Parts: sequence; structure tokens; C-alpha cells
Amino acid sequence: MIAFGCSITKPEVYAGCAEAGIRRAVEPDSEVIANAAAGSLARSYNLIKEMVADREDLEALVLVHQDAEITDEDFCQRIRGVLEDPEVGVAGCVGAIDVRSIAWWEGSVTWASFVHRYREFGGGDVVSVTWDKDRLPPYARTGEVDTLDGFVLVLSPWVVRNIRFDESLGLIHGYDFDFCLQVRQAGRKVVTADFNAIHHHSLELVRDPELWADAHMKVAEKWHGKMPGVGLPGWGSPENDWRARARHAEAQAGAAHLQRMSWEMQAEAREQQLQKELDVILNSTSWRATAPLRRLSTALKGWRGRNGRVR
Repeated sequence: MIAFGCSITKPEVYAGCAEAGIRRAVEPDSEVIANAAAGSLARSYNLIKEMVADREDLEALVLVHQDAEITDEDFCQRIRGVLEDPEVGVAGCVGAIDVRSIAWWEGSVTWASFVHRYREFGGGDVVSVTWDKDRLPPYARTGEVDTLDGFVLVLSPWVVRNIRFDESLGLIHGYDFDFCLQVRQAGRKVVTADFNAIHHHSLELVRDPELWADAHMKVAEKWHGKMPGVGLPGWGSPENDWRARARHAEAQAGAAHLQRMSWEMQAEAREQQLQKELDVILNSTSWRATAPLRRLSTALKGWRGRNGRVR
């Protein structure tokens, strides 16, 4: 039995996104746990895990953000294939290697089979690098990675029963990177899998940079010395220790970079919206019908410019 879980803060978003994808993916015996959020996302996910941990027939637990939509009708078959390897602990459709912090996108993304769908500026899609399987870049591959984007996570039964999401990190940021580090530390694999999803998300990637920076620091301090290349030790407060101040500055720089990415995506979306509006005008019947008058007007202006204004 493959179970699906979702933490809900906006029922209308869940109904239009996660619920639609889960209905597409479920099997007759699947259990769907759609709960109202219980504080942080980590806390909500831990409660969902506890609800299925004792199921002897559990094959996997799929945790889906309320604004994430699974698009594959054969999703369960796909993840069964991934979990045939007993060493796999958690899988997702977006992953990267050489990751040093919760800013996983600053590593080398090796697989990202999803679309970022937004509603601003008339709506649109930002297509990720491996969404189109006919145009894969040379470096694209599924398999073992350092971390996953947590908007869709597939947990093996062993991980469901033995690894917990860290509820001390904050409301939402950093939980996925920390969870993947825990899985790897326990000797299980973190892998990308060939399934597809749509992330229905605003172009505003981070609403509170300070919360994001705080999670960045907590994860870095927690994992320094435990996983190669991750974090620094917590040498006191930012006011009293230069190393901690450096960590704080790094976290703030990461948040600023995320905001810049958001602004660039918004600018590109706005440009696309204006181009669509222009195309509608240029292809309209009225625009084509009045083309002779515009040409005549342009010709008259040119004649007047050469011969002086008609009085």
C-alpha cells in the first residue's frame, strides 16, 4: 500500500493542486491523509508519518505540498521501481549534488522534472531542465544526490519508522535538506526519480527573508563536522563571535540571492505577458483592417516632413 499525505493551510489550494494530483496517482488500496496543518510543516509531517508507521503493508509514504500536483497516472509504478533498491530512503523529482546549505539550487542540479506554474501577470509556466524528456541536457540523470526539493517526497517504510523531521528549524524552510542529511547519515540513499509534478507557486520565492536566513544558520550549525562541506559550528551569538557573524552574513546573502531570483522571474513573466498582449493586438481583425489607414497616415507624415506642414 502506498500512502499519500498532505499538510493543509489553504483548503482551496489543496483542492485545486495536491488533491487533483493525488486522485490521479492513487491506487484502490491507497490511504490518503489530508490533515490541517499542526504548526510547522515538520510537525505536520511527523504526525502523518506516525499514522502509517505501524502499517505492515506500507510500501511508501508520499508527502505532497498542498500546492504540488503529481501528473503521472502511473506514479505508483514508477516509485515502486525506485524503491526496489532496499538502500533507497527517500526520493523526489528534483535533486542536486555538491550542496552546502539549504540553498540547494546553488549546487549542481542533476534532475528537475517539474514545472513552476504561477498566476501573476496573466499566469504562465517556468519549465525545469528535465521536464521535456526529448531535450535532456548532457548532465541530466536520475540517481543518488545530496538533497531533494521537498515539495514532493517519497519515503521508504524504513525512513517512515526511523527518521523524523526536525521541528526545531522553523515553520517551513530547511526541513527537506536537513531530512535528506539525516537519511544519508543513517546509511540510506537520497535519490531523484523520473516522475513529474507541477508546483503551483507564486513568483515570490521567499516571503520572509529573515525566517529563511534563520533556518539557514540553524541547519549549518547543526551539521558542521557531521557531513562534509556542510555548515559551521555555532560559536556563540552573531554579536559576539566573528565566525557566527560570517555565518549570519552568508545566510542573509543567500536570502538576498533568492529574492533576486524571484525578481528576475517576475520581470521575465511581465515581459512575456506584455508580448502576449501585443501579439493579440497585432493579430486582431481590427488591427489588420486598419492597416491601410496606418500606412496612409505614415505616408502623409513623411510627405509633410519633406514638404512642410499643409496650411
